[in-house]
Amino acid sequence: MLHIFDPNTRTDRDLGTPPPALTGNTVSLSIDGHAIDVPEGTSVLRAAALAGIQIPKLCASDNLDAFGSCRLCAVEIEGRRGMPASCTTPVAEGMNVHTQTDRVAKLRRNVMELYISDHPLDCLTCPANGDCELQDMAGAVGLREVRYGYEGENHLVAEKDTSNPYFTFDASKCIVCSRCVRACEEVQGTFALTIDGRGFDSKVSAGQNDDFMDSECVSCGACVQACPTATLMENSVIDQGQPEHSVVTTCAYCGVGCSFKAEMKGNEVIRMVPFKDGHANHGHSCVKGRFAFGYATHPDRLTKPMIRDSIDDAWQEVSWDEAMQFAADRIKAIQAKYGRDSVGGITSSRCTNEEAYLVQKLVRTAFGNNNTDTCARVCHSPTGYGLKQTLGESAGTQTFDSVMQSDVIVVIGANPTDAHPVFASQLRRRLRQGAKLIVADPRHIDLMTTPHGGEALHLPLRPGTNVALINALAHVVVSEGLEDRLFIAERCDPAEYAAWNAFIREERHSPEATESITGVPAESVRAAARLYGSARNGAIYYGLGVTEHSQGSTMVMGIANLALATGNIGREGVGVNPLRGQNNVQGSCDMGSFPHELPGYQHVAQDGPRKAFEDAWGVTIDNEPGLRIPNMFDAAIDGSFRGLYVQGEDIAQSDPNTQHVEKALSSLECLIVQDLFLNETAKYAHVLLPGSSFLEKDGTFTNAERRINRVRKVMPPLAGKEDWQITQDLANALGYAMHYDHPEQIMAEIASLTPSFRGVTYQKLDELGSIQWPCNDAYPNGMPIMHEQDFPIGKGRFVVTDYVATTERANRKFPLLLTTGRILSQYNVGAQTRRTSNQSWHDQDWLELHPHDAEERGINEGDWVGLTSRAGDTVLQAKISIRMQPGVVYTTFHHPVSGANVITTDNSDWATNCPEYKVTAVQCEKVAQPSAWQERHRAQHKKQWGLLKTPEPTEPVVK
Repeated sequence: MLHIFDPNTRTDRDLGTPPPALTGNTVSLSIDGHAIDVPEGTSVLRAAALAGIQIPKLCASDNLDAFGSCRLCAVEIEGRRGMPASCTTPVAEGMNVHTQTDRVAKLRRNVMELYISDHPLDCLTCPANGDCELQDMAGAVGLREVRYGYEGENHLVAEKDTSNPYFTFDASKCIVCSRCVRACEEVQGTFALTIDGRGFDSKVSAGQNDDFMDSECVSCGACVQACPTATLMENSVIDQGQPEHSVVTTCAYCGVGCSFKAEMKGNEVIRMVPFKDGHANHGHSCVKGRFAFGYATHPDRLTKPMIRDSIDDAWQEVSWDEAMQFAADRIKAIQAKYGRDSVGGITSSRCTNEEAYLVQKLVRTAFGNNNTDTCARVCHSPTGYGLKQTLGESAGTQTFDSVMQSDVIVVIGANPTDAHPVFASQLRRRLRQGAKLIVADPRHIDLMTTPHGGEALHLPLRPGTNVALINALAHVVVSEGLEDRLFIAERCDPAEYAAWNAFIREERHSPEATESITGVPAESVRAAARLYGSARNGAIYYGLGVTEHSQGSTMVMGIANLALATGNIGREGVGVNPLRGQNNVQGSCDMGSFPHELPGYQHVAQDGPRKAFEDAWGVTIDNEPGLRIPNMFDAAIDGSFRGLYVQGEDIAQSDPNTQHVEKALSSLECLIVQDLFLNETAKYAHVLLPGSSFLEKDGTFTNAERRINRVRKVMPPLAGKEDWQITQDLANALGYAMHYDHPEQIMAEIASLTPSFRGVTYQKLDELGSIQWPCNDAYPNGMPIMHEQDFPIGKGRFVVTDYVATTERANRKFPLLLTTGRILSQYNVGAQTRRTSNQSWHDQDWLELHPHDAEERGINEGDWVGLTSRAGDTVLQAKISIRMQPGVVYTTFHHPVSGANVITTDNSDWATNCPEYKVTAVQCEKVAQPSAWQERHRAQHKKQWGLLKTPEPTEPVVK
């Protein structure tokens, strides 16, 4: 297969076995007369592959531990008896290996003959024809005939399992090499597959002879990728045939930033295969990145620009030029009537760095104000604020690989197996190696039950009490002498540490004093603090359960305090690690999407940086911050904010207090929406600009570990334009000249104005594969681990973190606390995944509640439940779950009709306005009909799709 751009092909081939743990020693040996030096511990199979000598193999793969079952890789070694498997034989000094003797060739042919004797001879019609290792190995060993017939017992009539929507398991073609089982165990860590039976009766089994859909399989695709035959095969390949070329690009789902080969036939994606040299994923994937790419060509895609005067009017299809002129005229008219600050823009955390950069540039140049914001406002803005205050940089400190050096791992307010599954697989691997796990979460998460991972310590805190918990942990560390005094003396500000030390030692922060606040037993808090505080390497990973609180910024600073106090900063295996939700949340922040910061987190009030941008852009930039998203909504309702350009964000579904958001959007005189589908926000739009998916564009994404990855176009945009081109056209229509021919030119501009990106070029990204910023003269190849020697602010800063209880509290009317989160098969607002077969796993949002709370209200599994808060009410189906603690309920927000954010209030973080999604006081009761909001939503949904003159898509209906 032809690979279009694949500079790392040298590592994309399979070397048979994993690299050994490096000892610094090398071994010299001879293979087929070639003198070779390899690291100590290397297998003979890998040593031969490194030397360009290919030994046949079937059970071996370099992402799996050596197994030695197929015997096809047998070799002869001088001075040793027999013909050992080269995959399980380590090299030795002076070893003389022969891979092509007559004895070896005969053995390999006999082995292959036995495999083929129980395998269908349908190569010409097999979907794996041309991409089958069994077929290749039969040719490699010179097998020309099979002496054994099909008489007697065989496996040729074994039934197919077609339960999974993405792949088929054809047991008749299985050679029981165990690669799929080992991939499920070693790579994914789910242990969903096993070998059932012995001898001739051995077979691969999902669960206890379940079909794949009823087993614990999470459809990550590791088994399909590992299979050397057509036993496990993508349905897309079965239906459409083998791909002909591939393009290396980056997934557009979560913040892990997995690299994939988009394997193509013409302009059609046949399958997405995780790229082995992907520095974030190392050839692994999840169900979304691996299989859920069909949304890119879904019939619901918007492909024509459209305009209308009122949201009650039918859409008119127009040319790109007409749409741009209509939008520009509307924006100009609004500014002429209401003033320069009456319009703004929202960048997308799903679009590329280059596209986010252009949107904020358009706002600051063509609009002439700083009214730019991004969805990071509602997820990780406290991360930017809190880490900037304490460590001096608004980003996580580590690589994902760093977790493999951690001894104690603390996960706070995150659910990696659902939201960041590929990283979760790596984390689980480290837990199986013996690392200890501490989880602080109101809910029991799957990570705690990692197979063979030891017992996790769970701190099931009450929603909203994060700061009290982190202070209690720090209190134990300091009061019991577990702090790293040398690190503090050398790396931290002494006066600020002294003030914090006195604060944190106060008895009110002790685990005994905070137990009544957090609900976590004091002995559990002390055990966790001692475990983390005494660890050689302690790492903290956190998610939206930290940031989406009224004290989100305070909690981030509290986490940084704890890491600084224990010296867990600046080396492998430690650090403060925010798990970013969307693919380019980090990048959209880096690119200056916030109203107070230019690209590279340079404040608009700083004369020097602002002057550099003014000179480059040829405009005067306001030195005062613009409006944040919540301010835009309030100003729209009060009549002073009238125009909004939204690129790739569905604020009507994702932002809190939905009815408030809908009122704000309805108040606008011009809403320009640039997106793939008619989403909830687009129903209030006056201009619809069809966006482009990640498969249709060039650019870069920046993942949660600050890793800049290339995004490469694999097919032409369905609407004819990439997102950056649309923004450029709008700027030109507004009278501000933008002229770029390719995103590479935009990145060059970014690098010239952004110190942390100074050394980033597409050429360097192609050469290195990826770069973790900062990348500049001091760090020309990037900085994988931050703060190794110092901090950007000089000394690490301790910040006093007083616990302030949220005003959103349970009472007799609203006795339960609602918290929200994600699920594995769906992504964010679901616009993409709901248009794929991922619907098979999660076709609606459920309300999870503890059996005690359900029994108290007479609620049974599957009942329709009315959920009411101070902000609104909706109806969901009940799921009774011991994952919850009594008094806490949980739901996801992937389906618009569920109205999860109708319930959430507009309470927000004190520093950043990040909404308090994780704490909403509610009551629930059995009901028999949808809520009033859901009835209105259904009517609005039907009306707006009718105005689009397109068949209405199917959505779950609340009965």
